[in-house]
Amino acid sequence: MFDFFGTILAPFKWVVSWIMVIFHDGLTTLGLPSSSGWTWTLSIIGLVLVIRAALIPVFVKQIKAQRGMQALQPDMKKLQAKYKGKTDQLSRQAMAQEQMALYKEHGTNPFSACLPMLIQMPFFFSLFQVLSGVSKAATQTQEGIGALSHQQVQQFDQAQIFGAPLSSAFLPQVQNGDVNVAVVILSIVMILAMTASQFITQKQIMSKNMSEDAMASPFMKQQKMMLYVLPLVFGIGGINFPIGVLIYWTTTNLWTMAQQFFVIRKMPTPGSPAYREYQQRRVAKGLPLLSASKKPEPVVEEVVEPTGQRSQPQRKNRKKK
Repeated sequence: MFDFFGTILAPFKWVVSWIMVIFHDGLTTLGLPSSSGWTWTLSIIGLVLVIRAALIPVFVKQIKAQRGMQALQPDMKKLQAKYKGKTDQLSRQAMAQEQMALYKEHGTNPFSACLPMLIQMPFFFSLFQVLSGVSKAATQTQEGIGALSHQQVQQFDQAQIFGAPLSSAFLPQVQNGDVNVAVVILSIVMILAMTASQFITQKQIMSKNMSEDAMASPFMKQQKMMLYVLPLVFGIGGINFPIGVLIYWTTTNLWTMAQQFFVIRKMPTPGSPAYREYQQRRVAKGLPLLSASKKPEPVVEEVVEPTGQRSQPQRKNRKKK
């Protein structure tokens, strides 16, 4: 199973390591030391910037899908009321078909919000494998990892920030009994920053950028649960992440938080608190209010008289008395 998982991630490991090498070589060309932990840290941040920039089109689709999910909530409530109390197989199947028709009509689905995270997962696990295998490759196998040469692997294995090696993790240090205080402190700080940024991002979406219908929907209950579950999962799992992986995930969470802040301020969801604040800012600037839903104006067909001789109406024959 592990070999199968590793085979799937092999191309992603090459991409991740190749991007890091490009940034590392560029930074060393600018004068930064090749073995410095800060050079490799900036290379990891560069990896985040490349991946997240490439995901911008996916993020735009995610926003549209989320707006579609909110727009269909009134229809979803009617559908649930229609099948309320019906638990037979035919009714459940009919309800599922009508739900899928609603999703298709609004161009959305319940899993659209998770799409950027799902796309990032292979890169995240690949980086985890690269950084986790650095120490072994540097001291035992004498081989490179992906696009990283053996020399670069050795440099990364020795790279430190604030006295903490980038390839070290909190839990393995404790288990081995060889505790590095710098690793423990930096891991805790990074885990707190990682979970806090993720929580704040989801919280600002739910509190500012959702309409009243969306807040009252059953889908919202799942979102509220994920608001607390995801940071908890990553917080607990973070104790086993190398420092370099924590830097990657914290940076990508900060990107997401800034990206969502921009969307909420500049492109808020109609009917949400952020949309009302946006309208107030437009009024303060002397700009006209935006319509939340612009209905198309009725098309008035203009009757055009045909050119040329006008046909005379036919006189009906009266019945003879």
